[in-house]
Amino acid sequence: MSRADHMDVAAYALGVLDPQDTERFEEHLATCWACAAELETMVPVVGLLSGIDGEAMAALEQTHTDPALLDRTLVAVRRDRRRTRVRQLLATAAAVVVFGGLSGVAAGMLGDDSPSVPQAEPTPPVPTSAPSSGPADPNAPGVGGDKEIEGDEHRATDPGTGVQTTMWLAKKEYGTQIAVQLGRLPGPRTCRLVVVRKNATSEVVSTWSVPGNGYGTNQNPLTLQLSASTSAPLGDIEKVQVQSVDVNGVASPLVTVSDL
Repeated sequence: MSRADHMDVAAYALGVLDPQDTERFEEHLATCWACAAELETMVPVVGLLSGIDGEAMAALEQTHTDPALLDRTLVAVRRDRRRTRVRQLLATAAAVVVFGGLSGVAAGMLGDDSPSVPQAEPTPPVPTSAPSSGPADPNAPGVGGDKEIEGDEHRATDPGTGVQTTMWLAKKEYGTQIAVQLGRLPGPRTCRLVVVRKNATSEVVSTWSVPGNGYGTNQNPLTLQLSASTSAPLGDIEKVQVQSVDVNGVASPLVTVSDL
């Protein structure tokens, strides 16, 4: 082997040898431990050269270096730099793919092992008007609650007091269930609900206080809803009356439902 073969280590490391010289040097490298050791020391140098700007290396053309070797060196550096960028991009893309795959597996594992979180179900709408056995009155105030009101509907407005009411009377085993809605009821006052039987007897089934702004008034548009029960059978009831009670206990009618 000539000394020129030993001098090709740097050119081989940079990848600037032509195919014929590369093949010849590799045959030499297989049997020359000195060139193999030198080539190993060249690896860091090649890495440093890949970070050098090719235009800066053009200044070396002013030296006594072989111009052809310098050109091949610049080409090799640019090629190595491009390969480095490509490897970085591929590594990044691979990392994204691997991370995405692991995330999917982790999500699947969590889905299998983690306790399920109960989801809040939509709240059913609260009826704004009470169902009735007859046509609905679009001007009637709403009745709140989550249960359907039972019984036959009866409406009344007192011409003197102006108090309005809607009552639902339902037949029960124990007697009669009464649901009441009141509007245009001024306050403050104390009221009571009275059931009058056909035999002229009466029963107070509910009492309550009305605040100063009343119910179903300009000051308080909300109507009053209440319910009560009586032992009197539905067929025995002649009328149901809302009464106002003064401080002396004297009662006066506010509105009466009598078309039973």
